[in-house]
Amino acid sequence: MIHLNIGSNLNSKFGSRFDNISIAIKLLIEAKIFIKKISNFYETPSYPNKNLPKFLNVGILVNFKSDQFKLHKIIKFIETKLGRIKTKKNDPRIIDIDIIDFKRLIKNTKTLTLPHPKCHLRNFVLYPIFQIDPNWSHPILNKNTQYLINNLSRKSRIEITRLNKNVNIQV
Repeated sequence: MIHLNIGSNLNSKFGSRFDNISIAIKLLIEAKIFIKKISNFYETPSYPNKNLPKFLNVGILVNFKSDQFKLHKIIKFIETKLGRIKTKKNDPRIIDIDIIDFKRLIKNTKTLTLPHPKCHLRNFVLYPIFQIDPNWSHPILNKNTQYLINNLSRKSRIEITRLNKNVNIQV
């Protein structure tokens, strides 16, 4: 199984943050990435500057027949197509698509680190995974999502909101 996380905290020429994420998922489908499950939208404050627009995130569980480098290339193409401009770390962005886990592969190259190096510390990654794949465990730490969520700070556990809204795509 492959876990991706998609986030947005800026509107784009395509519409709202919700629209950006929905369009990214449609483009993943067009690229022959099979979507198995999509979490609800989750909203969190921007980090580290809470004055910036809030982030929306979804977790998705996918299948992909090719390797992690091909998937990474497709993701970068989609981000560019939606208008993502590489700026400094933690700046607002139209779209951000991360590979969280690629078939439990452990890899560290110049362009890609698997699993995502900070996934176990991020509420906006862990809560969506827990919703769509509660038995997932971190490939290196061998800890499940409930354990990882319980180890987040209290602040991190309460500043995330699961929205009663889903991506408008049938899977």
